Amino acid sequence: MKISSAVRTALIALVALTGSSSASLADSGTVRLTIYKAGWIIGGSGGSGTLNFRGRTYRLSTGGLDYGRVFGGSKTVLHGTVRNINRPSDVAGVYGAAGAGLAIGQGARAIVLTNQKGAVLELSGRQVGLLANADLSGLAITLE
Repeated sequence: MKISSAVRTALIALVALTGSSSASLADSGTVRLTIYKAGWIIGGSGGSGTLNFRGRTYRLSTGGLDYGRVFGGSKTVLHGTVRNINRPSDVAGVYGAAGAGLAIGQGARAIVLTNQKGAVLELSGRQVGLLANADLSGLAITLE
């Protein structure tokens, strides 16, 4: 039985589309993080949070280093979404962002970060404390 070249081409295209649709199967979840930050030129941050993904809650921990013009201390509570993940462990990784900011008392914060696995964090929240910075920051998130 011979298969026409048009049918064969259509089948190959269908297989290719099905194979490349794994990115479209990626899901999203919600994230809440509490991060404490302090420093004088070199700073550090640490905190914890949760990931809600497919009806389950997972504990997260955060840590990072800042270098540049940094002084003061703050507490930031962020919440938002994480997109482009297939499993909870995809949220774990190192997120980097270059930025500048100033918060005296209560200040609003918003940030979009991507890790090496392609997970995209879109977070917003409030920062309390005195912290001035113009630095290159890194944030590491681990799944507990």
